[in-house]
Amino acid sequence: MSNRRVLTGNHFMNGDIATAEGAMAARIGFFAGYPITPSTEVAERLARRMPEVGDTFIQMEDELASMAAIIGGSLAGKRSMTATSGPGISLMMENLGLAAMMEAPCVVVNIQRGGPSTGLPTLAGQSDIMQARWGSHGDYRIIAYSPWSPQEAFDLTVLSFNMADRYRVPTLLLADEVIGHMVERVVIPEESEIEHWERKKPTKPPNGRFKPFEALDDDLVPPIAHAGEGYKVHFTGLTHDERGYPDMTPDTHQKLVTRLVEKIRVNADDIIRTEDYQLDDAKIVLISFGCTARSARRAVRDAREQGIPVGLLRMISIWPFPKKIIKELASNADTFIVAEMNLGQMSREVERHVSQPVVGVNHAGGEMISPEKILKAIKEVAGDV
Repeated sequence: MSNRRVLTGNHFMNGDIATAEGAMAARIGFFAGYPITPSTEVAERLARRMPEVGDTFIQMEDELASMAAIIGGSLAGKRSMTATSGPGISLMMENLGLAAMMEAPCVVVNIQRGGPSTGLPTLAGQSDIMQARWGSHGDYRIIAYSPWSPQEAFDLTVLSFNMADRYRVPTLLLADEVIGHMVERVVIPEESEIEHWERKKPTKPPNGRFKPFEALDDDLVPPIAHAGEGYKVHFTGLTHDERGYPDMTPDTHQKLVTRLVEKIRVNADDIIRTEDYQLDDAKIVLISFGCTARSARRAVRDAREQGIPVGLLRMISIWPFPKKIIKELASNADTFIVAEMNLGQMSREVERHVSQPVVGVNHAGGEMISPEKILKAIKEVAGDV
C-alpha cells in the first residue's frame, strides 16, 4: 500500500475497492461504518488507506451510529462517507432524513444484496431503488447514482462527493454485489485531473447577520458555515427558520420543505447522468442500470443483428429520475422494456411518464438477469416469437 492519497495509474480491483479509492481521490476526511456483506471491502480498504494520509476512520457500533457520525463529520467540515447494504441501509434511513433536513452533505454507499430482511447476504440485488428515494419519512429529495463497472464505481464516488457538496444533500451510490465484487481494470487519473467542487461558503462576516439556512441564489442552496469557523450555527431535525432555530409554524414548514425538494428539481439537468446505445431509431426502448445494464447492452446488440429496432437507455443517475429524457424517447417509441433485478420498481416510475406499454424483465435477486432473457422479451415485443 502507499501513503499517496491518489493511486494514479492502471489497476485491477473490484468495485468495492474502486469505491474506496474514489473516496480517497475525492479527498474524504471522515468515514464511519460497520461491516456488512457485500460492502465490507469498502471499509476494509479505507481502514488501511485513510490513516496513511491523516484522515479519520472509525468502526462504529452499528449503522444508526454510523449515519449519525458522518452527519457530524460533515457539519464539522469534513467530506464524510459510510458504506453498508441491506438491513444496514434500512437502519440508516431515519438519520438520512436528518441529513436531508439539516442539509448535511454526505455520501452513503449501498452495495445492494437480495432482500428483504437478511435475504441473500452474499448475492446481488437491485431492490433498494424505491427505498433510496422514499425510505425516510416526510418530503425531501436525495441524489443517487448506479455504477455498472468498477471504473464507474470510482468515477461516481468522486461525483457523489461533488454533488453532495454542491447541493448540500445526502448522495447515495447504489451499486450491487456483482459490481462490488467484479474485478476489472480501473484507471485512476492524476490528482490534478480529478475535479473537487467546493461547498458554497458564506460571504457575510460572522457578526450575527448571517443566516445559515437562507438561500439567496437561484440554485436554492444556502451557504454552509461549519462548526468551529466562527459563525453562530444551530442544526436541528426540527422544522427551523433561516437562522436554524426551531419554528413549528405550518408556513415555515411549507417554505423549508418545499425548498429541500425544489433545490434538487430545479438543478436536475446538472445532476442527471444517462448513456444512450442505439437509440436514434429505436421503436423499442430498453431501460436498465447497474450490473443488469451489462446484460441489456448485449441483448440490444444481438437484437440489432436480427433487425429489431431496439436501443438502451442506461440510467447512471437513478434519482432524480430522468423524466424529460424518457418523455423525449416516448415521442418515437412504441414500447418500453425495463430490466431490473427486483420485481418491478423502476418500471413503475417509467409507467408514470409514458403512455406506451411498459414491459418488465425481472428477477428478485441472487443472480444476474441473462442477456438471453432480455432478448426473449425484446423479440416477444417485436412479434418475432
